[in-house]
Amino acid sequence: MRILLYNPDNGVTRNFMPHLWMFLLRSLTPSGHEVLLIDGNAQPMDEAGIARFVREQNIGLVGIGAMTRMIAKAYRIADAVRVTGVPVVMGGPHVTEMPDEALGRNGGRRHADAVALGEADETWPRIVEDAARGQLRDVYAPIDESGKERKPGLQSYPAIPWDTINLNQFNLIPKAAKGTLQRIGDGYGTFRIIPMESGRGCPYGCEFCTVTGFFGDSIRFRTNKSVVDELLLLKARARNERGQIVVFFIDDNFAINVKRTKSLLRDIIAAGAQVHWVAQISANLLRDEELVDLIAASGGKWIFIGMESIDPANLADVKKGFNKPGEYAAVLERLAQRNVYAITSFIFGMDNDTPGVAERTLREIRTWPPGLPIFGLLIPLPATPLYKRLEAAGRLTRPKHWLEFIPFEMAHAPLKMTIAEAHAEMNYAWTNSYSPEALEKADRALAHKPLDQRINIFIARICFRGIYFPQMSRFAWLKLIIQNRRTIFRLVKEGFTAPRTRPASAASATSASALTAERQRASHRFRLLP
Repeated sequence: MRILLYNPDNGVTRNFMPHLWMFLLRSLTPSGHEVLLIDGNAQPMDEAGIARFVREQNIGLVGIGAMTRMIAKAYRIADAVRVTGVPVVMGGPHVTEMPDEALGRNGGRRHADAVALGEADETWPRIVEDAARGQLRDVYAPIDESGKERKPGLQSYPAIPWDTINLNQFNLIPKAAKGTLQRIGDGYGTFRIIPMESGRGCPYGCEFCTVTGFFGDSIRFRTNKSVVDELLLLKARARNERGQIVVFFIDDNFAINVKRTKSLLRDIIAAGAQVHWVAQISANLLRDEELVDLIAASGGKWIFIGMESIDPANLADVKKGFNKPGEYAAVLERLAQRNVYAITSFIFGMDNDTPGVAERTLREIRTWPPGLPIFGLLIPLPATPLYKRLEAAGRLTRPKHWLEFIPFEMAHAPLKMTIAEAHAEMNYAWTNSYSPEALEKADRALAHKPLDQRINIFIARICFRGIYFPQMSRFAWLKLIIQNRRTIFRLVKEGFTAPRTRPASAASATSASALTAERQRASHRFRLLP
């Protein structure tokens, strides 16, 4: 049987990274079946296109995964597939919490022939075999003999054959530029961001988050060797292709067990498995100097930190009081000293927010080392404690907002400002963080840093800008380049002159020495719906 695993886009922004669930399910598929992968972010496809593909490729089963903000598109795709007569299985956090919606048991249209509840490591092989026999059941759940939910262990993690998987759709380098870029430096013939998990679960239970409800509050880890071997495989592929690779550890909190994380990073260094990587780590865990040293020495370049707010009252409201805004600056400076930078996430529309919250937040951000600030609105996702609290209080304005996805649109009434005011605050934050003037100012603040780091940060800012401002077309990118021509020209000019006129700074030399010393001393999440 030929199986298609499909991840939809939301029609607004495109991710730069594929979703791990497709690769993991491919590795968990029983032998004798062929698995094809399509990520709608890399290969945009409408309903007619997916139906045509399914018929032409003789697909016998389609598995669809999507985050809540993509679920409306996922349902439309599923409907188009089912019209062809091919069965569809859906799953992940949204479908796990709302299986009746996918199965049409709540009075709406049925979108799926079967749903996979919870983590599908153990149920996916059974789903495939049942589909091959034409005997799909409505619901598949990972339960033990007593009927209790069972969380899969990660000690026997399936090997993902990164060396043989066709990754062409995930190459971010334009085909026309491949030949030229392969000859630059270590080669940029390909550039891919690859997801990996080292563990699952989170004990924090933040009110707005779906993670603890889906993965549980007990942490499960892969073996160090399993992670290191996977990194070595990816590193070898990039080298063979004369390309570049960045790994995104999708663990919801990569350093939740600091002792274990240090052990893993030391093993990465000892094995020479360093690649540039990104991970999500809460600010409170980055107080540890040794941990930050190891992050830098093992290839860590960007850390995603869910700061959420600079107001302690807001953080307490959403059960994230372990974040201490007074520590944010020190944490980011600690990372920047080691040439590791932060993606800092903020949420507007919390109960203690008032008009002016964006400017108050930006005043703090401007005192920190330049990084990648991103801003969102508080959105109540189904079955989270936040959703239940707002529903009980009668504050939901769009109870099923996911069925009509509108980007950056609130679904409940804030307490101390209007929905329109919250939207204006977010727009102000994005505009004043990613305007050409803001990008130029951020680059000038990094003038003492090596040129390659400045270029990387500038490119990252240009890309992250697209989370909020549409830049899906060539014209949009051309316009963006023209708007930022002053900064681009300066960086290009320095690229020709810096090697001859600018010696390495003392800070750069110190950092390099520290990384070398650390190397000498030192001898991850899956779901059907990501």
